[in-house]
Amino acid sequence: MNNSRRQFLAMSAATAIASAQEKDSAMTAEQVIERIKANIGVPWREQTVDKIIAGDPKTIVKGIATTMMATLDVMQRAAAAGKNLVLTHESTFFSHQDNVEQLKDDATYRHKLDFIEKNNMVSFHFHDHWHARKPDGIATGMARELAWVKYADESNPRLFTLPPTTLQRLANEMAAKLKVRTMRVLGDPNLSVKRAIASWGYASQFPGTPLFARPDIDVLIVGETREWELVEYAQDAITAGAKKALIVLGHVVSEQAGMKYCAEWLRPLFPGLPVEFIPAVEPFWTTAQR
Repeated sequence: MNNSRRQFLAMSAATAIASAQEKDSAMTAEQVIERIKANIGVPWREQTVDKIIAGDPKTIVKGIATTMMATLDVMQRAAAAGKNLVLTHESTFFSHQDNVEQLKDDATYRHKLDFIEKNNMVSFHFHDHWHARKPDGIATGMARELAWVKYADESNPRLFTLPPTTLQRLANEMAAKLKVRTMRVLGDPNLSVKRAIASWGYASQFPGTPLFARPDIDVLIVGETREWELVEYAQDAITAGAKKALIVLGHVVSEQAGMKYCAEWLRPLFPGLPVEFIPAVEPFWTTAQR
């Protein structure tokens, strides 16, 4: 290929990029969401929590932030960073369905909504379809963050065959990689573990207990669960002689890296918009840290 041909191709590519950037710079929040829908790779559901929760769909997007949970702190940091469209995996207003009927006069709800509106922001709940994507966006991000991609089962990205280690060492390594400060672990610290299965986010009684009971599983990893259901079951199983363990990371920490990966996925879709991952702060601290 001669120099003039290379120059022509380079100029054409630069022109295409500039055109895309100019087009993206005038996109509304609803247009951004439509492009996401067109590229997520699965049909968009009629019944879903994935929708604009707060803000005007016609808002011109200056920048996109992804986060695990759109806390007020996250919204404030997004606004300060010039990101006025926030894609949050979990709710904006304190329930999975973002139901605010009983919060109309609540001071905390009003303060948060007022902040969003005054700063010309839009919050979009991006939960169901990020999970439905193949492969699951949250599971992909978590496996990458833990450096477990090579250990994942081909048919189940939440099932891992790890190098043999102890429960204590595994918990320590996970805490370091995910920067967890309030991890809880149930089981013998010296237990030899190799096969792990994860239920990122909330793990209900079912399928939580069947996952824990699987004979091929040494440790079940969850974000959060009810202590009188799965935790009690795990405790009784271990007391009865089962050589197993349960690791409870905390909900935010257990899915956070999935939204970090979401920002990476979005950048090529919106070359003309800045895209930033803004981590939600782990909400708890322990007395040992104070």
